[in-house]
Amino acid sequence: MKKVIISIAFFAFIGSLFAQLPTIPKGSGRITGVVMDSLDNVPVQFATVALNNPTTHKPIDGTVADEKGKFSLTKVPAGNFEVVISFVGYKTKTFKAAITEKGNEINLGIIKFDFETELLKDVVVEGQRALMEEKVDRTVYNAENDKTTAGGDASDVLRRVPMLTVDLDGNVTMRGNSNVKVLINNKPSTIMASSISDALKQIPADQIKSVEVITSPSAKYDAEGSAGIINIITKKNNLQGLTLNVDAGAGLRGSNLGLNGNYRKGKMGFSLGGFGRFGYNVRGEFDNTQNRSLYNSSNTLLSTTTNLQSATTLRRDLFGRYQFGWDYDINKNNSLAASVRYGARNGWNFQDDLRTKVYGNDIQTGETLRQVDSKDLSGTVDVNLDYTRTFAKPQREFSFLTMYSRNNRTNYSQTWTDSLNSNPLTARKNNNLSFNQELTFQADYQNPFGENHLVEVGGKNISRKVSSDFEWFSRVEGQPYQPLTNSGSLTNNFNYNQNVTAGYLSYTYNSKSKYSFKAGGRYEYTTISASFENKTTENPNVDNIKPYGAFVPSINVSRKLKAGNTLKAAYNRRIQRPSIQFLNPNIQSANPLNVTQGNPNLKPEYTDNYELSYNTFIKGTTLNFSGFYRNTTGSIQSVRSSKSDTLFTTYQNLGRESAYGLNFFGNVSIGKKFSLNGGVDTYYAVLNNNIADTSDVKLNIKNSGWVWSGRLFGNYSLKNGWGLQFFSHFRGKQVTLQGHQGGFRMYSMSVRKEFNNKKGSVGLGIENFVTPRLTVKNFTDSKTNTFTPDFSAYTGSSQLNQRNTNIMYNLSFRVNFSYRIGKMSFEQPRRKKSVNNDDLKGEGGVGDSGGDQQQGGGQRGGAPQGSGQQQIKAKPGITPAPAKTTEEEKKKKKKKD
Repeated sequence: MKKVIISIAFFAFIGSLFAQLPTIPKGSGRITGVVMDSLDNVPVQFATVALNNPTTHKPIDGTVADEKGKFSLTKVPAGNFEVVISFVGYKTKTFKAAITEKGNEINLGIIKFDFETELLKDVVVEGQRALMEEKVDRTVYNAENDKTTAGGDASDVLRRVPMLTVDLDGNVTMRGNSNVKVLINNKPSTIMASSISDALKQIPADQIKSVEVITSPSAKYDAEGSAGIINIITKKNNLQGLTLNVDAGAGLRGSNLGLNGNYRKGKMGFSLGGFGRFGYNVRGEFDNTQNRSLYNSSNTLLSTTTNLQSATTLRRDLFGRYQFGWDYDINKNNSLAASVRYGARNGWNFQDDLRTKVYGNDIQTGETLRQVDSKDLSGTVDVNLDYTRTFAKPQREFSFLTMYSRNNRTNYSQTWTDSLNSNPLTARKNNNLSFNQELTFQADYQNPFGENHLVEVGGKNISRKVSSDFEWFSRVEGQPYQPLTNSGSLTNNFNYNQNVTAGYLSYTYNSKSKYSFKAGGRYEYTTISASFENKTTENPNVDNIKPYGAFVPSINVSRKLKAGNTLKAAYNRRIQRPSIQFLNPNIQSANPLNVTQGNPNLKPEYTDNYELSYNTFIKGTTLNFSGFYRNTTGSIQSVRSSKSDTLFTTYQNLGRESAYGLNFFGNVSIGKKFSLNGGVDTYYAVLNNNIADTSDVKLNIKNSGWVWSGRLFGNYSLKNGWGLQFFSHFRGKQVTLQGHQGGFRMYSMSVRKEFNNKKGSVGLGIENFVTPRLTVKNFTDSKTNTFTPDFSAYTGSSQLNQRNTNIMYNLSFRVNFSYRIGKMSFEQPRRKKSVNNDDLKGEGGVGDSGGDQQQGGGQRGGAPQGSGQQQIKAKPGITPAPAKTTEEEKKKKKKKD
């Protein structure tokens, strides 16, 4: 009830802000135009258009040019005005406009934008870009202004992004759904298919430019990912010259070192770089209590068994990501791009003195002491070769993309057990070698017709091969390990092959009345084969999986309102195929009381998503509200059952999962120095397997409840290159099918100093300094009915309750250092494309023309300007602007092209 009252009060406060808006006189005048680059004749997307009072030169209205460079100021009252058009890197254009009482229309025509050729001695940037940008099918979070994540990784950045929640292990959910596809610069990787949380640790936060949250992907994207797509855009250099960046950091819990070099001359460019991070001294504790009760058919308690566990934990991580890239502009309209990436992620986990005490009817009957050593070693290679063909007609484009990707992974665990009596020590060991390999071919073509229409069509084929070779061994102290070959479920080789062939058609319409409509359909046909090398009766059965087709429609509608406000509505259907982590039949039992095994028989799940959102600007404040409804059938859920005193976890396609939610995000600029950003996400989850309690399915379970999360981020800019920032994040209790997972909170503060004309910086950060112990509590309730051996008679039930507490010592200090060597001059960025395999349900790009712009095309001068918040003033002693481009050089460039 308290949360409801707080929510009502909060939204009442927001409503009062709307009520205080000044009333601007409205008329029937209209001012239109198109902003184009004077040299390359391409649209200048998102140029700022301000309607100023000619006397005070202060803006009274404004808008932003769309993806085609078009803008329209409507309902302009009678009078004389200045129309001021600006964008970073270009000369500002100013026009006079007079609107009569009858409401005439003024068409400024095609406005040619020239580069700012004056050589400024120094430039000071005051204020910040808009932190959020709304587009027809996605929300863009501009992460490059966040310095509190320096020395961190992508998971630290994603914690700040609206609609996303990242837990302590790096697992990502979007609006409470973990079925998220994560792309890097519109590119997939097999490393994401095996573990999103580990993959995010390979990406340095300092290299992330923005994060795109695509809650309603268009037909252009793979049908996978029931929650949506997260596209991480890293900083790129479309430059001429040579640079070398050095980023390093050291702290109480981890250290990092990054080296990135770029060289570009003429039509050819090269990049070679890498980033490594070492995590250490990540200590913790955990305790686990399991109570098992047996009942007869009359529900009378027969006996109880209690297991108490406790241990100290230690984790070490070593991550690295390295890439060599090459691109070549064959001529003005044809280009090639290739890259080879290698990523390594290695984790070591230790449970020291895992003590287990066993009680039967409150009398201790046994005690063991275990030492557990687990390793997860992984390496991934991605190879891309892409061809792009552009045309004289803007936005017309053809691309042929290819990718080969392979992830090799080794899981190892060893457990020594001491029964605390005269028996010798015993040990068990599990080796699991696996790989995930993909080969992808993709062709895309888009062509605009008329002034407001765009058609996209394409096809794609993904051939995927997955293998898991697992073995179990045992030994007695003083003796060598012996393989456990008496059970096909303990030693075997599982092979899984999948082929997905897809085609799509998408249509986009941008009306003159500021409506945007994007609709399309995608059809995917999937064939699967799965088998075990050793076929025994103890193997998990693999059904004869039949091929299946799926049609996935999507509709996105947006309306640009006055003063830059946006209203969006969307519907899409998604399909979610299980990845290897859910299919792998290898039994994982580092803790013998908690055993996990994948299910090779899993089928895909299907999700329908509906959403409505509103984005507004109020006197320097950006507010975003969205509501959504999500319904999933055949939902892949973890299911826990009791086998004696052991909690056994596997995965099943269970019934229905629904969520009804709201998201709020706000960005407040207080003066030119201070900004405050934050948001709250909440949804009501309903999970129900909708099945009867029969002899072969012993679970009839449902659960529901509210889930809350939020974040708050502040930035204060001081003089002489100094800056202060803070960040906080909380996640409330999570609802699961058979219980709940506890919530947690995190916070940090940092101070940063830039020097040598911003070529270098040094910073100091501190995390969780008030509450260094972070505690998370989880609860599971598993009830299983028991039957006679031939399942002919019901005999009673067994109920197992598990409560565990995990403690992490998360206090951390960190010092970061960054320095840039070399110099580059700006060149027109080429439009680059790459394969997007938005595919597979895992742990946890952009279908319109604006998405292509994120891949490097469509505009110069860096990122879009946000709501007129960025101001540039010339002052002595700061950073020089790009060198002057003479008319003779422009002519030479045209002739060369």
